[in-house]
Amino acid sequence: MAYIEVKHSYKHYTVGENTIVANHDINFTIEKGELVIILGASGAGKSTLLNILGGMDSNDEGDIFIDGTNIAHFNEKQLTHYRRHDVGFVFQFYNLIPNLSAKENVELAVEIVNNAQDPEETLKAVGLAHRINNFPAQLSGGEQQRVSIARAIAKNPKLLLCDEPTGALDYHTGKQVLKLLQYMAQHDGTTVIIVTHNSALCPIANRVIRMHDAKIKSITINEHPQDIDTLEY
Repeated sequence: MAYIEVKHSYKHYTVGENTIVANHDINFTIEKGELVIILGASGAGKSTLLNILGGMDSNDEGDIFIDGTNIAHFNEKQLTHYRRHDVGFVFQFYNLIPNLSAKENVELAVEIVNNAQDPEETLKAVGLAHRINNFPAQLSGGEQQRVSIARAIAKNPKLLLCDEPTGALDYHTGKQVLKLLQYMAQHDGTTVIIVTHNSALCPIANRVIRMHDAKIKSITINEHPQDIDTLEY
């Protein structure tokens, strides 16, 4: 069985008298240790799908198997446990706590899990050895994003979900962040899912899931993902 298996998943939202279809009959599989890009324009339904995979939202119909367990049937307590122990999140706008240092931001995440990595070592691994005691306001955008990645990976998550992780970054810094995410998939066996509207990133992924109008338009497998260093976008 694949590490992630989504079967006939639907999600609707009601706004006033209108029903908005966010995900319509979504079906795909993802293998463990893959780097996957979910590609689509704004409103395609990709962030909704990411939130459902991460247990931050629930679908209305269908099955969401993660490592053999159907999280679509989880209650709130089970979803909280799943988010805490199995999933790391990286957002476009970092979501760091401003009055905590980089190290303290990472420590906050590792306190809730059992087999966490050392916060200082994790920050060193993302190239922030010299910024461990700095506050978010003292860091560049790229450095803040790397703190948010360190916070996510320090939990040793099985699944790392990234919503437009390079959207607020310059080209050079964006490539550094992508390189880190690709390394985690290839060397640490972490399953990494990146939501983006930037089709130029597709060559780096093992699998590209294209979404349009709440549906999956196509799924492409890259047998030989491109190395980030050679990517121009």
